[in-house]
Amino acid sequence: MHLIPIEIDSIRIGYPLPCDLVDRDGILLAKKSFVVRSKDDLVMFYNRSEGLFIDGMDAEALHKAYIDQLQTMMRKDKSIGEIAESKLLVDKAMKRKAEASDRVDWRDLQAQAHYVLRDPQPENFLERLEPVHQILYRESLRNPNGVLFALIQLSATETTMYSATHSMLVSVMCGLAAREVLNWPEPVDMLLRKAALTMNLSMTELQDRLAAQMRPADAFQQTRIDEHAQQSVALLQTMGVTDATWLEAVAAHHAQAPGPLRSKTPAQRLARLIQRADMFAARLSPRLTRPPMTPAMAMQACYFDEHKQVDEAGAALIKAVGIYQPGAYVRLASEEVAVVVRRGANTSTPRVAVVLNRSGMPTTEHAVRDTSQKEYRVLASVPHNDVKVQLKLDRLMPLTQPVSTDRSW
Repeated sequence: MHLIPIEIDSIRIGYPLPCDLVDRDGILLAKKSFVVRSKDDLVMFYNRSEGLFIDGMDAEALHKAYIDQLQTMMRKDKSIGEIAESKLLVDKAMKRKAEASDRVDWRDLQAQAHYVLRDPQPENFLERLEPVHQILYRESLRNPNGVLFALIQLSATETTMYSATHSMLVSVMCGLAAREVLNWPEPVDMLLRKAALTMNLSMTELQDRLAAQMRPADAFQQTRIDEHAQQSVALLQTMGVTDATWLEAVAAHHAQAPGPLRSKTPAQRLARLIQRADMFAARLSPRLTRPPMTPAMAMQACYFDEHKQVDEAGAALIKAVGIYQPGAYVRLASEEVAVVVRRGANTSTPRVAVVLNRSGMPTTEHAVRDTSQKEYRVLASVPHNDVKVQLKLDRLMPLTQPVSTDRSW
């Protein structure tokens, strides 16, 4: 059992516990569904055990309870101060969890980004944004396949926190292209990643709503979409962002500006790469009004510019993440369906893990295949919604790590 310390105020008084509470030795204090009647009871538990702890495997249940609590507070028109205090408790718990474990809980990070971007506060926005940015950057350096796998899987299945997941994926893709293909210097790469992460700041709540909306955007919503780039710049300035390149990149991230990157200003180069990655990620994600594209089709859409010519930024993204990205599904010559776990020696020969056998049945063991071998070559992409299996990120993530004899990225 991997124990994570939590704050007393993160437990909702009068509601069933979302998970077991234990002491520092893992001894049970209160079972899941136990209703804590008063804060005095929690203080008693805390003093008896010198802290409150949960099993790391229960973190997702606890954060769902956090989300429910925040939504209840907003419905009851609680003050911004009360809501912000609850958010800080969530952020603190996430930070302590990250410090306690070297392994990233991607659903935790998704929730943290959601809190930061959906309700930014001038007094602590940059402070709260930085841990999200740093974890994405660190993991992109340490295991880029794993970052792509987690975010593409979440992007193709998650709608309630769509905007945050979308921005994280765009930020990671842009960073990989900047470092691995375009060889941009680290300060430029950093501004690029932060601009991508905050490009939709003024319409985070609207993006989440549109992802779950049964009808297309109405006239009012479309106006907000059309104006969101400039509105995001204004909001970022309110949040304390002063870097002109960061702000200009956000302002121009929807501009249709084809042409060589060298012909553009530094901020315009960042904006063009963000625009291409944004296009890819938007096509990948589900909507109630349309099914998502396959990752291969989404990537092809960003490869060609507005004049049907090869786009330099789009080509850099494909070279960085591959035609078949980690997290995407493919059909193999062996008649198996597999999920991509690692980029290959070239953009079209990834390493994959089988999820459906030749009979179309889910596999209990995910055999790894090398698609550079003829018998396992990729025949086609498979849409996420055509693969009726529930993948467990924790189980698949170890396969994204290259082994010592593996020459793939």
